[in-house]
Amino acid sequence: MIDLSSKKALVTGSGRGIGREIALRLAQAGCDVAISDIDEQTAASTAQEIKALGRNSIAVAGDVSNSADVKSMFSAVVKEFSSLDILVNNAGITRDTLLLRMKDEDWDAVLNINLKSAFLCSREAVRPMMKARSGKIVNIASVVGLMGNAGQANYAASKAGMIGLTKTIAKEFAARSINVNAIAPGFIKTAMTDKLSDSDREKLSSAIPMQKLGSALDVSNAVLFLCSSLSDYITGQVLTVDGGLVM
Repeated sequence: MIDLSSKKALVTGSGRGIGREIALRLAQAGCDVAISDIDEQTAASTAQEIKALGRNSIAVAGDVSNSADVKSMFSAVVKEFSSLDILVNNAGITRDTLLLRMKDEDWDAVLNINLKSAFLCSREAVRPMMKARSGKIVNIASVVGLMGNAGQANYAASKAGMIGLTKTIAKEFAARSINVNAIAPGFIKTAMTDKLSDSDREKLSSAIPMQKLGSALDVSNAVLFLCSSLSDYITGQVLTVDGGLVM
């Protein structure tokens, strides 16, 4: 059983969805978890769930693509926890459309929230981690960043960029015992996929060798592994959680 009882984590975009599941999974393993989300109410709700598990938690609302907000967020987290052992860069959005129809603001918004936020948060996180000569950073990428997808030029570019960022940060801080890895989920059951018709879900499933969509728990279990001592000799890697979609 993985024990993170002495660890302190920050998960971005964790007010709902996969981010919430990741935060709860870390808390179940004994970790104190700070919840970051643009939506203050959902962040507070997740923080309360974690406190109900007997762990410490704070909700920090803010724009993770804004440098000032990120600095303020990390200041609050370190003040509350006195340290930071784990960062999960999960915040992300989509604004899907074909390239010829994509507006500048759709490109900028997705790149800023998905990729710039990971840069800003990682830059702040490595400071306390360097002092401790220990730390785990997990970036939530996507299989779309590995294979591309029609109608998602901005999203695919942001996730491919996150993979490159992961490998670069891993090389820069490996000597300080800071592990930096990425997880690339495939088709995961979310509120968005729940809105699809049965036939559309069947089409998605048929493209997956395991013939089914993944769950948020599948992703959070992979994050838990990469945040634990079991992954101490793993860095700069991309773990696909996709039922065999990308091989």
